[in-house]
Amino acid sequence: MSPQVPKRALLAITSYFGPFYPNGDPTGLFYTEALHPYNVLTAAGFQVDLASETGTYGIDPHSIDKMFMSQEDTNTYNDQASEFNVKLKAIHKASDLNPSDYGLFFASAGHATLFDYPTAKSLIKIAEDVWARGGIVSAVCHGPAILPHIIDHKTGKSIINGKTVTGFTDEGEQQLDLMDAIKKFGLVPISEGAAKAGAIYKTPDNPFDDFTITDGRLVTGTNPASAHSTAVKALTAFNAL
Repeated sequence: MSPQVPKRALLAITSYFGPFYPNGDPTGLFYTEALHPYNVLTAAGFQVDLASETGTYGIDPHSIDKMFMSQEDTNTYNDQASEFNVKLKAIHKASDLNPSDYGLFFASAGHATLFDYPTAKSLIKIAEDVWARGGIVSAVCHGPAILPHIIDHKTGKSIINGKTVTGFTDEGEQQLDLMDAIKKFGLVPISEGAAKAGAIYKTPDNPFDDFTITDGRLVTGTNPASAHSTAVKALTAFNAL
């Protein structure tokens, strides 16, 4: 491991917490899509910092439904003194951090990321710095909304240009009856953003299957079920540096 790629990870969190769902519910952080990567990386000895663009966050109420939470996840969520919850409450503002401190960047998700990640300049700056120093950039579910905007300064193009990636699928949006909401708010689906950036976009047979793709130093996952495995693959890629 190069000194330029420290064993420290930045776990990006969406700062958007506002209207999205047709019933009026807000969207925000998808809880386990940050919790599971945090658990994987800390268990592997990483120091993990949590940051959003504004230093604020809100939890998507749909993400804490029992269909998405194991009993262990629920126990962590309900324990306000848990290590993860303490870190989340003390979330950093991305612009306050030193990009060179990190060797791995992981973009957690929630539909909220479609609102703020594309213009999250400070998070993007950290990811670009990690990439330029030979580190790992990873994202899960809607987290890949940030990837088209992370530029490889050697090429002047997105780091996903010519790379194979995945992320939440159009079929998944349709099954959740959320494609109309995405269009209503003028948001860009993950598939569309990837295509515009010149990426090769692949999906699992079932939009909710655990599915990840590693393409060099770029690691992506499709959905909540992939949050753990995406972090494991990101760790594998980091250890191979």
